[in-house]
Amino acid sequence: MKKIKVGVLFGGQSAEHEVSLVSARSVVSAIDQSKYEISLIGITHQGQWLLAEDQNKALSYKTVDEQNLPAVTLDYTGSDRQIRHNQQGVISDAITDLDVIFPVLHGPHGEDGTVQGLFELANLPYVGCGVAASALAMDKVLAKQAFSAAEIPQTDYEAYRVHQWQQDESAMIEKIEAQFVYPVFIKPANMGSSVGITKAHDRRELAKGVRLAFDYDLKIIIEESAQGFREVECAILGNENPQASIVGEIIPGNEFYDYETKYIDDKSELIIPANISLAAAEKVQGLAIKAFQAIDGSGLARVDFFVSEDNQTVYINEVNTMPGFTPISMYPKLWQASGIEYADLIDKLISLGIHKSKQKQKLKVKI
Repeated sequence: MKKIKVGVLFGGQSAEHEVSLVSARSVVSAIDQSKYEISLIGITHQGQWLLAEDQNKALSYKTVDEQNLPAVTLDYTGSDRQIRHNQQGVISDAITDLDVIFPVLHGPHGEDGTVQGLFELANLPYVGCGVAASALAMDKVLAKQAFSAAEIPQTDYEAYRVHQWQQDESAMIEKIEAQFVYPVFIKPANMGSSVGITKAHDRRELAKGVRLAFDYDLKIIIEESAQGFREVECAILGNENPQASIVGEIIPGNEFYDYETKYIDDKSELIIPANISLAAAEKVQGLAIKAFQAIDGSGLARVDFFVSEDNQTVYINEVNTMPGFTPISMYPKLWQASGIEYADLIDKLISLGIHKSKQKQKLKVKI
């Protein structure tokens, strides 16, 4: 049987570059290589694409930048989709006419619709959400507006732009304090893996957190803290008829589920299934599918919620269109608990990406 050619894209230009390598390592180690022919393409922090011909060696590094690899370009000007060496006239036969791309990329320029737009231009099937869904979910402000339109309950929030901070820091802080009661969360509007997020308990921490968030984005979001709520997550899989996994619960190792807790110290505790009532779990699953459809999602997502201690109130937190695939990540763990092993999950995701592309090929795009 002819193998399906899969290009695994990793690294990227975001602050989540290093997480991407860990996720890609897990995907490559689990994928059925008797069925798939894998090509590894690393993206540096500067956006240069590099061909990694040695899978084990390439993914053993902390970043793509420190590797001495040949530069390549996605060439879709001809009839074939090719990854072409930048050395004139050289084409890598191993990645000529790729069947599908698995973009194991997190954060801006990977999960925000930009690279998905490149794949659309190249007419290249890819795993995961499309351009609009990816962009919408990555922008926490736009996502919250979509959730509001779909009547999905959420905590109070407000968005601020960097020019407001630059014009009058004191006025902005006073406005935040007039609307919210401490503690509050400060987040970059376009970032994942809890990068740039802080929890502020007073004015000093608020000012510090706002400065940090503006280091990562020109727009930030201030959120009401869901005090006394459990943090739960639900994984989504599918295109037209998405399915929801068992609900899992996060017990953060730190005050909240931050970057270090997620990927470095492994102090957090993942409880599957979540310690919530059956009614609350079913509500979370229903709202997870509703949120996925509200952003026009496809392929996969992990939807995060807050559930009150009495199980009566459920608030959506966010949708992640390319959740972590590391060994301690919730997305694969939730599907494993729901009866789908890691290798089978990857298989389904690739199939969903190819299927979506085939459906699009049937559309009439010319008038």
